[in-house]
Amino acid sequence: MSNSLVVQTREIEPVEDLLVHADPASPLAWLRRGDGFVAAGSGAAAVIRIPAGRGPSRAAIASEAWRALCADAVVDDAVNLPGTGLVAFGTLTFDEDSDADSILIVPSIIIGKRQGRSWITRIGDTDAPLAEREYGPHWAGTAGPGAQTPEGYQASVDAALDRIATGELSKVVLARDLAGTIPAGSDLRRLARALSTGYPDTWTFAVDGLIGASPETLVTAQDRSVTARVLAGTIGRGADPDADTVASASLASSTKDLDEHQYAVQSLLVALRPHVRAMAASEQPFLLKLPNLFHLATDVEGELADGESALDLVGVLHPTAAVAGTPTDAAIAAIRELEPFDRGRYAGPVGWVDAAGNGEWAIALRCAQFGTDAEADAPIPVTAYAGAGIVAGSDPETELLETRVKFRPLVDALA
Repeated sequence: MSNSLVVQTREIEPVEDLLVHADPASPLAWLRRGDGFVAAGSGAAAVIRIPAGRGPSRAAIASEAWRALCADAVVDDAVNLPGTGLVAFGTLTFDEDSDADSILIVPSIIIGKRQGRSWITRIGDTDAPLAEREYGPHWAGTAGPGAQTPEGYQASVDAALDRIATGELSKVVLARDLAGTIPAGSDLRRLARALSTGYPDTWTFAVDGLIGASPETLVTAQDRSVTARVLAGTIGRGADPDADTVASASLASSTKDLDEHQYAVQSLLVALRPHVRAMAASEQPFLLKLPNLFHLATDVEGELADGESALDLVGVLHPTAAVAGTPTDAAIAAIRELEPFDRGRYAGPVGWVDAAGNGEWAIALRCAQFGTDAEADAPIPVTAYAGAGIVAGSDPETELLETRVKFRPLVDALA
């Protein structure tokens, strides 16, 4: 028992801004509509790191390691809400063959807020006082074409359409990247705060240098209830109410987008069905309105089977057709060949899990991966990603424009 984690959670006075407690250089945060939690400071009680080449499923490896860590932990939780007690933040790679690491991080101190209640969780012997850290000065980053240029992206879309025409694929999601830098010493909490304020209905996350605001829920488990949201089919918002109405009507009636959406829904239902007792999904997608675009969306609900956790379902559901394609294996193979970069954690699962199996996991979209500055005064490298679903009837120029719309939240926040 000497290596067991000792966990204590206690209620505290209401916290207004969770991010003031986070580490400016490497924030660890999960936020939505003002609720969520952050790591207070940079200390970690435990880290589970899964590099490439460890097996067929990094999520399964992470889940097994997390279950073992929880089994040995001593938890004193006086709040008893989803996300209290022993909690890990996680981000997993999109592709099992990625050179990037997947990781679960258990912070030493967590500040949380949910349902009007605030709490602090301390893990280990830490009794450090809480400190609010003032936000650093505003900063601006640069971002330009990365490994996949706009011209290269359209060529990749053409190549994908050839494969779809031969029947090799029904759908493939192709991404492109932007590469840039931000100034040394930048307070990355400013980016997280700008995203959470500008896009409050998304999941704003900051985990191991991956920062973004995703509109797409991979899976949520709370008190054995499971929900998931599928997003596939996108169109930019109009410049005025009339143009907005035209855009939304166009998306709702688009055969191409409705087919793309149905591929993604069926992919999720097939994967989830063996792991839940009951499942229901809306018959028709609804329009999800975000500040810069519309998505076709479908919500799915179910009841978690005994012994499963949110992290177990992450391994079952990822990658969905919404971020990979159909059939999955053929889509992954095409992505490896047609994208001139390693996606890393982009389009992979990002979220949290607690010892009771509760968790919220999104697909890491509208995000960027921040590097570390090897020298104190060196600019910090950043790579942002955005993709679009390619199906029969897709137009390369239109798909390129869709990626530009999806880049906008992050590029605006960086600027």
